[in-house]
Amino acid sequence: MMMTVIVVAVVSGALLAGAAWGLYGSLSTRTEGFLVALAGGSLIASLVTELVEPSIERSSLGVAMAGIAGGAVVFTLLDSWIERSWGSESGGGLLAAITLDGIPENLALGVALIGAGMPQIAALAGSILLSNLPEAAGGARDMARDGRGKGKVFALWGATAALLSAAAILGNLLLAGVSEHWLAAIRCFAAGAVVASLAIEVFPKAYKDDHQMAGIATALGLVLAFVLGDLGGG
Repeated sequence: MMMTVIVVAVVSGALLAGAAWGLYGSLSTRTEGFLVALAGGSLIASLVTELVEPSIERSSLGVAMAGIAGGAVVFTLLDSWIERSWGSESGGGLLAAITLDGIPENLALGVALIGAGMPQIAALAGSILLSNLPEAAGGARDMARDGRGKGKVFALWGATAALLSAAAILGNLLLAGVSEHWLAAIRCFAAGAVVASLAIEVFPKAYKDDHQMAGIATALGLVLAFVLGDLGGG
């Protein structure tokens, strides 16, 4: 349980620190684009190695495919609704991306942490920090630019951090005995939401803000995620 609390603290801390940085810190447009691309690259590695591959190995390809399709469809519909309601530049899409893929991912994460060692925890915590920090910074800043009060925006990201933390704790407490098929469906739903968010929100924003370095930043994020994974496996 203590390891779950550690990772929960990292998840919450990364989102809150990112939101505070985006709202109150100095963050140039190009820097924001570079960091969002970096986060996107790390998510590519994470969704394959931490969500899809374990699901196929422990369940089946069919369950994985259904989960991925479901996550992508639900995220796309939610993102479309947010764009109509808030506008395409509101930052709501990044918030939706973090929330929709984060809830099922953190439910499964809570189970994965049962019996895990400190190297795995450190690697996982680093991967979460790498992806959540810049996305929260960019999303919070866009929300403030769209006319929302900074206090309200920070509170919204704080509520999101609390929701994801609760998901991880509930996963650790309630899903330990759930079948691998259900866990695979949860993981792959998260993966599908991640894929859709990368295509719709993350990479277009990164290219718009820093088109010269977006490709390099994405590759760097991919490499860093694999390095963290290798450290955790070691």
